[in-house]
Amino acid sequence: MLLCGPSGSGKSLLAAHSGLPVLRLDDFYKEGTDPTLPLVSESSDIDWDHPGSWDADAAVAAISELCRTGRTRVPVYDLALSARTGEETADIGRTPLFLAEGVFAAELVARCRELGVLADTLCLSRGPLTTFRRRFLRDLREGRKSVPFLLRRGWRLMRQERTVIARQTALGAHACDRDEAMGRLAAAAAGRCATARTAV
Repeated sequence: MLLCGPSGSGKSLLAAHSGLPVLRLDDFYKEGTDPTLPLVSESSDIDWDHPGSWDADAAVAAISELCRTGRTRVPVYDLALSARTGEETADIGRTPLFLAEGVFAAELVARCRELGVLADTLCLSRGPLTTFRRRFLRDLREGRKSVPFLLRRGWRLMRQERTVIARQTALGAHACDRDEAMGRLAAAAAGRCATARTAV
């Protein structure tokens, strides 16, 4: 199952409470020195909320290998450093379902569907003000970026949140709150999803 939604919408928390193995798609961000990173319009800030800041091909390859073999090597990414700091093995064992969560998860809907491994795609939505507050406090607590950067990014994302959700739903995600998302996850885990093979 794919889980997307605006930054700060509660994806990681929901994933942690889902009871499913989790693949963190944020670990597939490009490194801060990558010359292909997009910039925010009329700014020198890197646009970490643009799909171009992320390695979708590597994420799809990891999902595909997990579905085939139950194991894959994934990068370990430090958001504060904007860099990969190593690799680790993701192992889901023989479970028929796992959760791949991240801001850009909806970008993978079509490719996962073509591979025949997609069970469902959920887009968490909590409202722009709630998401702004959660995102800012989380990023500040974790020291992800400087305070001025976080404020500029937070204000921009708050204004763009409805557009972000519209894009993700257009790509095939189902917009829902936390309770509905947990219900759909439980249903999929119980075997009521569309695909019977190992699925994301």
